[in-house]
Amino acid sequence: MIAPPRRTTRRKSSTRWVFRVLAIGYLFLLVAWPVSLVAKETFADGFQSLGDAFSDPDVTSALWLTARIALLAVLINTVFGVGVSILLVRYRFPGRRLLSAFVDLPLSVSPVVVGLSLMLVYGGRNGWFGPWLEDHAFQVVFAVPAMVMATSFVSLPLVIREVVPVLHEVGTDQEQAAKSLGASAPQTFWRITLPAIKWAVVYGVVLSLARSLGEFGAVKVVSGNVAGRTQTATLVVDDKYRNFAQPEAYAMSFVLAAVSVVCIIVVSLLRPNHSGRTTSKGSA
Repeated sequence: MIAPPRRTTRRKSSTRWVFRVLAIGYLFLLVAWPVSLVAKETFADGFQSLGDAFSDPDVTSALWLTARIALLAVLINTVFGVGVSILLVRYRFPGRRLLSAFVDLPLSVSPVVVGLSLMLVYGGRNGWFGPWLEDHAFQVVFAVPAMVMATSFVSLPLVIREVVPVLHEVGTDQEQAAKSLGASAPQTFWRITLPAIKWAVVYGVVLSLARSLGEFGAVKVVSGNVAGRTQTATLVVDDKYRNFAQPEAYAMSFVLAAVSVVCIIVVSLLRPNHSGRTTSKGSA
């Protein structure tokens, strides 16, 4: 074989380094630098800002409410996402492509539009179903149900877009073999399908959780933004910053960012370790 010329090899190496520097620089300016500035402002006075934030009852109430809404939204999107993923990959039916396109709708629609749409449907005055629901003592808008729906909508595609490629990759051979041996549909799902896609589900859940914790636009429209009742952590950040309580706003921003980053890092560390254990077991 004829070795490639040294000039060509050097050019390829130089091109790779240029692209690496551009990618790292772009991520640094867009993500790392702004987040580091938030952390710097948070700890400018030591832990004073965090202490002031967590001693505020409105802040602690907002954190608990954010956790409740995020967990409910993640639960809904996990069940719905896995079901829709199996439906899109394993079945052929009229409107399948249209359903796949609708799944990506939350990525292209502004969250504020989502909030306004929920107001038009579930608003207590002029909504389609809101007056009837409120007559039966069930309030949707300016309450937790609308906040959960808004958060679920904006984070809807994240589980599905993680699971669908994995379902395509694993194929249907094992599932068909299980069915041929007499396994029922639930048994096939729990013993064959779910173990094959569990890491895609976990990663989608983490992304959905991070997105749910940081939702602002849709929740602000449907929540009413009442301190201590319907104010989430992101709304507290906005409220504190507008009222010149900037240290507490920075502290809350840092907490939200830290939780999301830690979740993603933990999953990223566990995922390759699990793959390594699987490979070693398979080779054994």
